[in-house]
Amino acid sequence: KRRFGRMVFPVSRSLCLCVVVYALFNVGLTSAFYVPGVAPQDFEDGDQVFIKSVKMTSTKRPKLPYPYYYLPFCRPPSMHQSHENLGEVLRGDRITNTPYELHMNKNVSCRLLCRGKDYLEKGYTKNEIAKFETFIRAEYRVHWILDNLPVATRVEYDGADKYIRGYPVGFVDYTHGVHLFNHVTIVGKIHPSLDGATHRIVGFEVRARSVSVDRYEGNVEDPDDMSCKIKPVSEGAGGLVIKSEDMDVDRKHPVIWSYSIQWEPSDVAWASRWDTFLSTEDPQIHWFSIINSLVTVLFLSGIMAFIIVRALRRDIAKYNEQDKEEALEQTGWKLVHGDVFRPPRRAYWLAVLYGTGVQLLCVFSTSIALAMLGMLSPASRGSLATAGILLFVFFGLIGGYYGARLYKTLQGEKWKRAAFMTAVFLPSVVFGISFILNFFIWGRKSSGAVPFSTMIILVLLWFGISLPLVYVGYFFGFRKKPYEHPVRTKRLVRPVPRQVWYMHPVVSTLLAGTLPFGAVFIELFFILNAIWDNQYYYLFGFLFLVFVILLLSCAEIAVVMIYLQLCAEDYHWWWRSFFVSGGAAIYVFLYSTFYYATKLQIDDSVSTLLYFGYTFIMVFVFWILTGTAGFSATYWFCRKIYSSVKID
Repeated sequence: KRRFGRMVFPVSRSLCLCVVVYALFNVGLTSAFYVPGVAPQDFEDGDQVFIKSVKMTSTKRPKLPYPYYYLPFCRPPSMHQSHENLGEVLRGDRITNTPYELHMNKNVSCRLLCRGKDYLEKGYTKNEIAKFETFIRAEYRVHWILDNLPVATRVEYDGADKYIRGYPVGFVDYTHGVHLFNHVTIVGKIHPSLDGATHRIVGFEVRARSVSVDRYEGNVEDPDDMSCKIKPVSEGAGGLVIKSEDMDVDRKHPVIWSYSIQWEPSDVAWASRWDTFLSTEDPQIHWFSIINSLVTVLFLSGIMAFIIVRALRRDIAKYNEQDKEEALEQTGWKLVHGDVFRPPRRAYWLAVLYGTGVQLLCVFSTSIALAMLGMLSPASRGSLATAGILLFVFFGLIGGYYGARLYKTLQGEKWKRAAFMTAVFLPSVVFGISFILNFFIWGRKSSGAVPFSTMIILVLLWFGISLPLVYVGYFFGFRKKPYEHPVRTKRLVRPVPRQVWYMHPVVSTLLAGTLPFGAVFIELFFILNAIWDNQYYYLFGFLFLVFVILLLSCAEIAVVMIYLQLCAEDYHWWWRSFFVSGGAAIYVFLYSTFYYATKLQIDDSVSTLLYFGYTFIMVFVFWILTGTAGFSATYWFCRKIYSSVKID
């Protein structure tokens, strides 16, 4: 009997590297630790502290984000826009300065933010008031940052304090109408630094109020005097109610903008200041769901592995004991040994998808590992998206290498054409859909629209770095020997017998997709919440577990389905292995549709178009990723079993 030959898994080196990285970086099931920020900044008493505006987003998800000054708020004398990284631009952040004047540990009872020429208030036209009304009814919130810490609003929920990112532009009182928040109390929470002489900002809270013009007192005569005083609520003066319908075109609505400053000591250390935003609402349910999914998938995987190993041992022992005449009378996977490694139809596209999938496996593995180390923390806004794009660009070298080796094994000859398609296929789909959607975002004047200069940068990264690296990978990969197969391919094509109904490609794909989807659907809910509800996603330890389970379940279900297919003497397994393991993408799309119908509050066509456009991109990437994992495992499995039997 021949021993099991030394088999080379096409992506063994890259996947082994990913496993090693996970093993080194995984510090526990829950320890997706992260370092908030880069370095603390110390402030002395009286030092100026700057508030910067980021954007406005709506709680009626997924509304488009808008720049802060899209609404006619008070502007500083000179506008300065901070430099955003690639990820910040793509997520719609537009960081600019504001006219708020803060000095460390100096409280202010009431100060005007801006004033009109001859009086305290500013006058707003009917269209400007209507714009405020629209954003208040759409539940938009303002997002600021102070010392790189986002602003939060404290609310009481189930008897406990809960912090929500941003503060509302106003609120709707169905008795009196729409109220505009024109006064904010800025609360800065500080913790003493190590030397005790300086302070560190560990909290940033805003308490917004609606104050009518009649309640303000100030120095009308001196335009440089910005001090003010707010009188208590009386029967005739309360909140600032705005109603554009009752305004004449030539009439202006008076609004006074003001703010207060309070500095409060806090026991929270600087390293823990992000815990307010990263605390899980219901950690017990999240833990229970993850563990339940983990146990279920591992149990099913163990059963499948036991069955298939036991069946294989029986088959191999039977095939090795039979002589040639007896073997010809038998049925099973051994009888298709002369056709099992016959190159499939459209082998060119299989190599393209395989190379792209290997590239995506490396990107996701490295991104999760870096996020677990805290290098892609929420304090570094946009770092996760920036790292993902750059990693995809540079990992084109690995994707090209393995795509070329498979392409040569499948007797491909036009490697330059295959390299070009590997480099441009997935980016073309993503860029094309995003470019079309960007036109609709541009039409709404949203900050979510990608600037033309950023598009030029992405195209330069694509064709200037990614494309050449894929060509380099293909050049070296195509020079290597093709993967060796344990059996020869016959000249005559063996006919495939009629298959049972459940082995139909569509049915088998739908059946096979349930197991991988069961491993990810819980975490998928939290990921969708983070994307569409403008939340921070930080559970990278859980994501690591889910990612490993996903790859294992895709590999196992693909191996089982192809084993059953080979036993039925159907040797067309190349594309089938890719599709059955990628079948979970169908359920991801269905779940995203269910999420859209039950969790989101979308009342306009543009938001619907954006949701399903970006969902299609996510599902398409997920299909390539899971399909590559299943195909790789199946390729290794087929070479392994056919090298373990005697072939005459």
